[in-house]
This record gives sequence, structure tokens and C-alpha cells, in this order.
Amino acid sequence: MELTNDIYCDQILTGELPVEKILETDHVLAFYHTRPSWTTHVIVIPKQHVTDLVGLQDKDLAIEIFQAIKDVIKKLNLPTTNYKVITNGGSFQESKHLHFHIVSGEQMKASWK
Repeated sequence: MELTNDIYCDQILTGELPVEKILETDHVLAFYHTRPSWTTHVIVIPKQHVTDLVGLQDKDLAIEIFQAIKDVIKKLNLPTTNYKVITNGGSFQESKHLHFHIVSGEQMKASWK
């Protein structure tokens, strides 16, 4: 695995920072956020370093990431409540490793007002 200057994801991918895994494939990891800001807050990342969504060139990896997102949503039974899938880029991206947030909870109702 290629290490980067992204300490947060490097620590998780190397196991230095333990996380509660929800789903893991050969190329994708989904886990509960270590500092959740939603009732449900899951992170989905590729295991290989990809800086952001624009840098995602591998179509098979893109499919695997979105399949993992779909599987987590189903596993956590989120379609019966509410959820968002979010990724950030540029200056909005604090962690320079492609990651998707799956969030759900009562905060969702407030965020639409």
C-alpha cells in the first residue's frame, strides 16, 4: 500500500488507529467515523491512495466504492429512515484521501430547513 501525507487515512489503513469496521473488500473499507457528528456517521474509503473524486481514474474501483456505499446503506437499514452520501474536494476536503461520508439521523430534518 502506498503511504501518503494523509495521516488520518494512513493510520486507519495500516491499523495504527483502530476503527469499527462495517464492511471490507479487497479494495474498499467502510467504518464508523472516529468523531461522528451525526447519529449514524460512516466513512467509506478506497484502500489505495486516491486524493479526491477527480483523481479516481479506475472505473472498477469506482464501481466497488459505490457498491460498498450501497451495501452499507442497506446493512444499516437507512432506506427506511434518511441518509446522505457526501464527498468533499478542494479546500472543503480536510483529509486528502478520497472518502465518502454516509450520514443519517435527526439532524437530517434540521439540515433541510
